[in-house]
Amino acid sequence: MTDEQKNNPLHGISLEVLLTEMVEFYGWKQLGQMIDIRCFNHDPSIKSSLKFLRKTPWARKKVEDLYVRKSGDR
Repeated sequence: MTDEQKNNPLHGISLEVLLTEMVEFYGWKQLGQMIDIRCFNHDPSIKSSLKFLRKTPWARKKVEDLYVRKSGDR
């Protein structure tokens, strides 16, 4: 394992797993309030959100940053 990956809290976590955990923890409504993006607020689904997040780096970063903060609170 490289030093870079050893310090990466997202290493080994797929975007789908990350998003599923976030939805289970917060729910779509709260997640949409925390990160105001259309795919969380209007007819949300894992599939449509994954498609959007994979194409939109700034939105993915917001979701990943929230996940890291949530994981640090455990």
